[in-house]
Amino acid sequence: MTQPLNRRALLGAGLLAGAGACTSSSSAPRPAAPPPSSAPPFKPGDWASVRAQFDLPQDRADFAAFVLARHPAAVREAVARHRGALDADPEYLPPGGDPDQAVRETAARYLGGAPEQIALTDSTTMGLALLYAGLRLRPGQDVLTTEHDFLATHESLRLLAERTGAEVRRVRLYDAPAHASADQIASRLRAAIGPRTRIVAVTWVHSSTGVRLPIKELARVVAEANKNRDEKDRALLCVDGVHGFGAMADGAGDLGCDFLASGTHKWLCGPRGTGIVWGRAWEAVAPVIPSFGQVSFDYFTMGDTQQPVTAAYHTPGGYKAFEHRWAAKEAFAFQEAIGKDRVQARIQELATRLKAGLSALPHVRLATPVSPELSAGLVCMSVDGFAGPREAVARLLDRHRIVASSTPYRESLLRFGTTIMNTPEQVDQAIKAMAALR
Repeated sequence: MTQPLNRRALLGAGLLAGAGACTSSSSAPRPAAPPPSSAPPFKPGDWASVRAQFDLPQDRADFAAFVLARHPAAVREAVARHRGALDADPEYLPPGGDPDQAVRETAARYLGGAPEQIALTDSTTMGLALLYAGLRLRPGQDVLTTEHDFLATHESLRLLAERTGAEVRRVRLYDAPAHASADQIASRLRAAIGPRTRIVAVTWVHSSTGVRLPIKELARVVAEANKNRDEKDRALLCVDGVHGFGAMADGAGDLGCDFLASGTHKWLCGPRGTGIVWGRAWEAVAPVIPSFGQVSFDYFTMGDTQQPVTAAYHTPGGYKAFEHRWAAKEAFAFQEAIGKDRVQARIQELATRLKAGLSALPHVRLATPVSPELSAGLVCMSVDGFAGPREAVARLLDRHRIVASSTPYRESLLRFGTTIMNTPEQVDQAIKAMAALR
């Protein structure tokens, strides 16, 4: 009779090579049966079938689903399956070995790169905090970010400056977001990078305006600045990817950045409270929270503090909502089945349709570039005749059954997000509602 998996094995998520073959003792409760499917058969090539995988409201068109996305059926069922099994047997592990590694492997297929480059987190904010708290700075090195980044980046860097004394500078990449250009953005970043800049912190898609930065071009700018620099002086391009990840088809390697942090519970439609950090320069980062991976436990029990530098070592340890973390595998597989290129095309097709209709309305001023090259699925705007965007959000819902949101910035805007849960007909409905919004 095999012994039940112990606390170490659970916290390490079954990381021993033979952990997948371990089973609970015969006296342990049998895991609950998997729940029945709550959706019709999934046909990835059919957008109606894709939408049918979600529990969508029938009485309204939701253009704020990206904030905390609904789970598709495969993710809902995986969460329920793991939760039921953990309730039946707290030492349950899914079959097949290390479930965290299974998530990393599916994430790596989706992102590109290797599983060893991916740390698992709870959110974009956690990922950015782990990154900016851990990046090692030498005396005199500074940090460059932008005026457009979200609180998570600005606050993480402020705390970094308090701890280290490093200077944090901000650059404004564009003045009028609707008229931003890739050349302007790249040239302003180029001018702002200094000879001792170690961290370049940017956001892929700005939640304030919907501007999508040309990350590939910015990576080339950073590479130019790194010519003839020693490895420890090389500027590292770090990207908050949350509103591009799951909406755009680019892989992490395609972007050319050094680190990419994102939650998986927005455009990817993954389990709530899950996220990743992909990195190719983990040796530049000091771990912030102890990892409970098998390697960490091996070194702990051997009394050795020198551990190999991998993303797994930067994955925070402790008990997690394992049913959500392990179900992230199904979220990546769901998106892979549809196809990243098709997802991007659909999201941008709907966003372009929305922007075209809104551009014709005299009382609406788009802040988001019309060009798909500089935008993704977010469409931000100001509307005449309202004290603020929240009033417009309330009017859209009350009178037209359209769900929108407002941007959480000093200069707040009305915001729509076109996701794979929306249809062209809903976009037309939103345009008609905005035309009546006076």
